[in-house]
Amino acid sequence: MDDQELIDKIVRHELKFHELEKYVEAKKAAELRRRALTALTGTELQNISIFSLDAERAVKANIENMIGVTQVPMGVAGPVHVKGDFADGLYYIPMATTEGALVASVNRGCTVINKSGGAVSLVIKEGMARAPVLKARTIRHAKEALEFINRNKAKLKEKAESTSRFLKLEDIQHWIIGRSLFIRFVYKTGDAMGMNMVTIATDAAIKFLESETGLKHVALSGNACVDKKSSALNLILGRGKTVSSEVVLRREELKNVLKTTPEAMADIVYRKCLLGSALAGSYGFNAQFANVIAAIFIATGQDAAHVVEGSQGFTTAEITEEGDLTFSVTIPSLQVGTVGGGTALDTQREALELIGVHGAGESPGTNALKFAEIVAAAVLAGEISLIGALGARHLAEAHVRLNR
Repeated sequence: MDDQELIDKIVRHELKFHELEKYVEAKKAAELRRRALTALTGTELQNISIFSLDAERAVKANIENMIGVTQVPMGVAGPVHVKGDFADGLYYIPMATTEGALVASVNRGCTVINKSGGAVSLVIKEGMARAPVLKARTIRHAKEALEFINRNKAKLKEKAESTSRFLKLEDIQHWIIGRSLFIRFVYKTGDAMGMNMVTIATDAAIKFLESETGLKHVALSGNACVDKKSSALNLILGRGKTVSSEVVLRREELKNVLKTTPEAMADIVYRKCLLGSALAGSYGFNAQFANVIAAIFIATGQDAAHVVEGSQGFTTAEITEEGDLTFSVTIPSLQVGTVGGGTALDTQREALELIGVHGAGESPGTNALKFAEIVAAAVLAGEISLIGALGARHLAEAHVRLNR
């Protein structure tokens, strides 16, 4: 069939969008879908049609029924000086966002960090979780199954790790509610964010449990993972990378750059980030983690829905004996990868290359750990800048000045 015949069949609902790749290559299929949508809706899709990424690669790993791309402006903040176990040096931060003033804000925070000697960023622990729910015959059966799990952790580890040479089962957590048994498998996943890896691994482990215990599989995800949802569990136990970043901000730099004081910033953190968040019942005891994480995730091909978990965490500010300000952020659930998913798309790959973290590390997992330390430092910069702007009463003025 020629192009017009394929379009006509789609318009007449004789051919489905996803079937076009049977007849033409991916880029042509995207064009034909656009032309069919124009015929169906009267909407011209001229800008959506302009892109440079590899359509064949995208439809195999990232998108279905592709029609083109949406473009998000990308800016760069930094460099920021990071002193971590894996990141050590000056790093530029690519950020894709439509929120004016955000990149400028992070850039200002980077300046203060650099003038104060740099940010210490450390991954405290790592572990991507998948938590299926299984059903027992009785609560006694559930308890007996749990005892079997505790006796056979080595076998479960063997089953799970047989699915990938990059994956290591680190922990098995569990809860019983009535006849329901929730089992949270926690893995190290190398340089991949790892959700697909842990899903496949956990499925293998669960099949073993079903055959040995008589438990009945209900769902491979029982919502105790906790994936892409706000939760106390992730805030406490963490998921992905748990990372902290800290800097001692010198009083004179706060005065010169941010036009505020350590006392004002510490008071804002206490009353806004801690008391205000507690009053709201929020797990985000911070000013704007989500802003910075979302912009970096979009720029670098991370799963943007994991911003939900990344938004949870703590900002702290304490005045030192010398009168300076120790300022820190702790992100319990930062899910990042430097291989897999959207990281191979051309523009996202270039953004990761700009940071110096694209692909696998020399030692498995080290690039993702380095990336996590850098992201935490960028989040720290965003918190410092926003809290400083609030302390100087510059927030509204900045948005007006930048015509936002």
